[in-house]
Amino acid sequence: MIKDQYIKFTLPVKKSIALIAHDGKKPQLIEWVDKNKEILKHHELCGTGTTARLLSEKTGLSVKGYNSGPLGGDQQIGARITEGQINFVVFLYDPLEAQPHDPDVKALTRICAVYDIPMANNISTADFLIKSFYMDNEYEHSVVNYNANLCERIESFK
Repeated sequence: MIKDQYIKFTLPVKKSIALIAHDGKKPQLIEWVDKNKEILKHHELCGTGTTARLLSEKTGLSVKGYNSGPLGGDQQIGARITEGQINFVVFLYDPLEAQPHDPDVKALTRICAVYDIPMANNISTADFLIKSFYMDNEYEHSVVNYNANLCERIESFK
């Protein structure tokens, strides 16, 4: 049995939210962000390349930009999640359009699951999350202690 199987984390009141959209979904994300500007202005926003720039231009909100998705932006967002710097993701990907960086999209989805980070992949889920009680409150959650898990597995091979 793994000692300290889970680690507790707290998502703060002021969330750090990653906003990402494939080209065909950018207008939908811009509209959603603009509609929810009053809520989002109280949080730190970031996004990948063109999406971040367009959101800033069209909504007037400050959105920190990373590289575009195909140039590693999705991976940069994933790295910030593992560092505890991003704790909420809205990623409107286009399921009907082939993406050359599809493995990166899957990796970002996986890292959100690993770190128990809320991720919306469509507007209805984003609406449910942003209107949640936890949007304006802290949220304590438990994440598997992968380090302890790995150590135990190594010990079992000795």
